[in-house]
Amino acid sequence: MAEPLHIDRNGHRTWLKWHRARRKPSDPVFTGARILEAMRLGASVEVDLVVTADKGFAVLHDLALDHETTGTGLVAATGDAVIRQLHLRGNNGVPLADRVMLLDDLCALMEGGQVHPDALLQLDYKEDLAALDPKTVTNFARNVGPHAGNMIVSGGDLPAVLCLAEATPGLRVGYDPCYGESLARLQASLDYDAFTSEALRAAPQAAFIYLHHEIVLAADRAGYDMIAAIHADNRQVDAWTIREVTPASVAQVERLLALKVDQITTDDPEGLYAALTS
Repeated sequence: MAEPLHIDRNGHRTWLKWHRARRKPSDPVFTGARILEAMRLGASVEVDLVVTADKGFAVLHDLALDHETTGTGLVAATGDAVIRQLHLRGNNGVPLADRVMLLDDLCALMEGGQVHPDALLQLDYKEDLAALDPKTVTNFARNVGPHAGNMIVSGGDLPAVLCLAEATPGLRVGYDPCYGESLARLQASLDYDAFTSEALRAAPQAAFIYLHHEIVLAADRAGYDMIAAIHADNRQVDAWTIREVTPASVAQVERLLALKVDQITTDDPEGLYAALTS
């Protein structure tokens, strides 16, 4: 089977993004081996970042260590040296041989491996602007700068994302408006055009707009094409997250492909690729 990288339909290519660096559901999240595999193949892959006590970044989703790692307490209260000694936990909670990575470690991994020119690593920042200070931003820019051409920084807190991007020349920006006040207004009004226009106005620097797939499909059922509207502003659209490959989710993805979505975030790129190409 071909590698689960993208689907080509009707002259349009849609990338399958490896959510939390998973190629298939049985994969644990954020392992260096999978991230490096994805970057060598030229995949789109996503990892999360949380600020540490030493003003670095842990490659983790949660603000606390207890669920994803063998550690306890807040990431923000834990130093880099301690975090590096922690092990990731598998999907069943059992500790793995793989240790928790810092952003420094991840970038060093890329330096030591062959990175495909098409590879795109999404750094999804999980906190807000208040968690960033000059030292944190400097650490980010120092590590990411040499790899900026293969990376994009994203998040729901736009000021924080822009702060990191502005310190790192060549780094692309992604924006997710599906949080907070804008999402609450959409849920109340169902005005998909206003929601889309607001997102584009709020983040003119954003190369990618990240949208929950159910919002895109709800807009489509209401007769509004959010993807076409964003394409008209020369941006790309990522629809997130397809958790499982089922007849229902494949039908949803088929509609997203027909709408020419640029990227689909999924926990099962391998299974989704197989279902769409069988």
